[in-house]
Amino acid sequence: MQRVKQWVISGLLLGLLSFPCYSETAPTVFEPNTLLPVASDVQIGHLKNGLTYYIKTNTKPEKRAQLWLAVNAGSILEDEDQRGLAHFVEHMAFNGTQNFEKQELINYLESIGMKFGPEINAYTGFDQTVYMLQVPTDSAEAVQKAMQILEDWAHQLSFEDEEIDKERGVIIEEWRLGRGANSRMQDKQLPILFKNSKYAERLPIGQKEIVESCKYETLKRFYHDWYRPDLMAVVAVGDFDPAWIENLIQEHFSNLKMPDTVRPREEAVVPDHNETLFAIATDPEAVRTQVSVYYKNDVEPESTVNDYRRMLIRRLYNRMLNFRLAELTQQADPPYLYGYSGKGRFVRTKDVYLLGAGVREDGILRGLETLLTEAKRVKEFGFTQTELDRHKEDMMRYMEKALKEKDKTESDSYADECVRHYMDSEPMPGIETEHALTSQLLSGITLEEVNNLASEWIKDSNRVITINAPEKEDLPIPSEADLLSVFSKVENTEIAAYDDAVSDEPLVPNPPEPGRIVKEETIDTLGVTQWTLSNGIRVILKPTDFKNDEILFDAFSTGGHSLASDENYMSASTCDYLVQQGGVAQFDQIALAKKLSGQIVQVNPYIGTLTEGFSGSASPEDLKTLFELTYLYATSPRRDTTAYRSYMTRLKGYIQNRNVSPEAAFSDTIQVTLSGYHPRSRPLTLSLLDEIDYETGYAFYKNRFEDMDDFTFIFVGNFEIGTIKPLVETYLATLPATDREETWLDPEVYTPKGVIHKVLYRGMEDKSQVRMVFSGDYDWNRENNYALASMESVLEIKLRETLREDLSGTYGVGIYASSSLYPHQEYEIHISFGCAPDRVDEMIQTVFQQIDSLQTFGPEQSYIQKIRETQERSYEVQMQENQYWLDHLHDAYFISYDPAMIYEYPKLISTLTASMVQDAARKYLNKDNYVEIVLYPEK
Repeated sequence: MQRVKQWVISGLLLGLLSFPCYSETAPTVFEPNTLLPVASDVQIGHLKNGLTYYIKTNTKPEKRAQLWLAVNAGSILEDEDQRGLAHFVEHMAFNGTQNFEKQELINYLESIGMKFGPEINAYTGFDQTVYMLQVPTDSAEAVQKAMQILEDWAHQLSFEDEEIDKERGVIIEEWRLGRGANSRMQDKQLPILFKNSKYAERLPIGQKEIVESCKYETLKRFYHDWYRPDLMAVVAVGDFDPAWIENLIQEHFSNLKMPDTVRPREEAVVPDHNETLFAIATDPEAVRTQVSVYYKNDVEPESTVNDYRRMLIRRLYNRMLNFRLAELTQQADPPYLYGYSGKGRFVRTKDVYLLGAGVREDGILRGLETLLTEAKRVKEFGFTQTELDRHKEDMMRYMEKALKEKDKTESDSYADECVRHYMDSEPMPGIETEHALTSQLLSGITLEEVNNLASEWIKDSNRVITINAPEKEDLPIPSEADLLSVFSKVENTEIAAYDDAVSDEPLVPNPPEPGRIVKEETIDTLGVTQWTLSNGIRVILKPTDFKNDEILFDAFSTGGHSLASDENYMSASTCDYLVQQGGVAQFDQIALAKKLSGQIVQVNPYIGTLTEGFSGSASPEDLKTLFELTYLYATSPRRDTTAYRSYMTRLKGYIQNRNVSPEAAFSDTIQVTLSGYHPRSRPLTLSLLDEIDYETGYAFYKNRFEDMDDFTFIFVGNFEIGTIKPLVETYLATLPATDREETWLDPEVYTPKGVIHKVLYRGMEDKSQVRMVFSGDYDWNRENNYALASMESVLEIKLRETLREDLSGTYGVGIYASSSLYPHQEYEIHISFGCAPDRVDEMIQTVFQQIDSLQTFGPEQSYIQKIRETQERSYEVQMQENQYWLDHLHDAYFISYDPAMIYEYPKLISTLTASMVQDAARKYLNKDNYVEIVLYPEK
């Protein structure tokens, strides 16, 4: 089915939908007991050995295919001496197979332009392991080799002793990276949430001791037991000939054999319990406080039309309750920072209904009481008809959008849908059928049906109450009795029905008299039209067919909060957020959200360091609303002190314990060091928030949009020039223009010179974080930018090969290079990684060795070929994306360079040489000018 958003609570990923389905043909009339069909454009086949395969053609992106191997085996199947080895097997898939020795597999995929991570990846869960490749389909050899790789993963892993031992360290570093306050609290809560179930003992990351010392045969035993054809599916989605792909699947996977002894693939159950369980966990390094109530229940069958209807009712209930819960955050003294309601898959064999809230550290009982009160309000009085109508309209609009984008949906989305169908029997009837189903069923859903869910879901049995909170001497944590007393209090409290106040007023009651387009220019090679408006505003238009239901826009002007004094900086730098909290014109944030119901549109005003402006998106049919909102945010931002107090209360709640986080201390040290302790770069603290003054911020926002004659608006997406023209004339050509002369000011924030070493000692876990930042003056131009980016890519591969694969010293290395033209021409190169504290010096030394090698000898030609291929392949895809064009046009018109340079990038790629990368390494990896910051655990 079309992907439903997933939510993460207490570290558990809860997929919201999972349906069985069997029928192959969509019915013309949807009768309640009719089985949901499989989309006609998805071919599902079965080999004699039991392997299943899915094939679907899709041309987004063009000349690409997603080739996945899904294994119906995860950590839940591990024996006691294998805890963590399902995940270990996944790692070993990248460390040698029968046809690809050691790192040859990654080297080959990188040589054809695929990046490790985005296009070469895998994951292990409780119940499944999935391997994912994206490969170019304009090369038959690439597709054939990719299919060989999938086959090798399925039954031909090498498991060389040396590679197993090396990979132990990488997995330990992945485990180490995930350790902290949240994981420690999770360790306490999972045995209660999953009481008497293997799920409490089989987290995919496993046990460190087993990963470190398991016997080679123990690891191989998991692979040989569970990697077998009856537990596998091959998924192929992309721009290809399906008959050819089917032949390749049969050629590569028909020879897979079942083992002589077949272990039964049993499902792990989560037993029911009548009593209420409590999972209360605190930690000295916990930053957030959260209270949740889990109501566990059996997985609902969802294979028929009637099941689909029940799913729609479920979505409506949670949408409406979540909207109500969000409304309460707008109070001056909100009862929680955020609240949520959700129903869905807990694990494969159990569903859960969840009520939860993030609260201030002293607000656990109040937050819980509010959640239960709102649930009781629904149970006693139900939702209103206006709420139901509004959310039905919203759901239908998003279904219509999905239908419009059918041929522009990314292949990985369809591949993931096939995996869910195989693993969890989630139906995939196709968007046409889903749209028809929703159209037929939604109108007949009644308030009574939705309201009944409160009684159905909220019961005393199978209930678990969880608390996550900081551990502080002066912070009392509610007891089990305290929590239960809240349930009794709410049960015995009289409450009133919800009042759904809705305004019928139009967004802009009296649209302004239109202005004029005084000048029109076209760039035919780009398909771009440029207008100059009568008030001086410049409008850039790029119609595309990359998406059928998407229009993106961006607008900018120079100035930003660089024009605020240091004294007023905090007020100026937060005023855009505060304005959005207040709404526009006569609509506060709640009224505005209701007003926009049934529309797909968003507009966000922003004020950055050097610029202010707007960003947003809309469905073509909601384009008028996008212009109205832009007009109102510019001319009629709503002054709302209640919204300000609410925002500040919630913000203080979010950061009140930030200082206990080792990661926050590390990040703050990086921030202040790189800025030379400039007052505008102070870390966020409660005392710093006291510098925010609403009146000062509101006045600054108003000032930034009082004169808009120097603004540039850029629109990219599926629109027609003739359709957008009257909207531009009415809502942009009438924006205020006073001919004010201004530009940004230099905030004078400078990166310090020389070599700076800093060491922090924070945290309970035995782990370190390292950040190395090279910086300096820069000659900003296209050629230097390209050389810097290419050198970054080469160094990223080399450091992954040495730090991760050779030394087994880290899970991953992050490298980020950037350059700026304004306010100073400068560059920064960030290198970051985590590792064991006793290996910090070794890892840093290795980084410098690789830098020395790059500077002295330059990279081997194989690296240059990899980077060229990756850049060419990325460029092919990006040129068909609205966001890429929007970003490019923004840069071109902000910096004032020829936007047609977008077509020159392939020429730059052709100039890439080893000496260019070597020169960039010598120039920018300056060992006399860098910052090195290391986080160690507390002594």
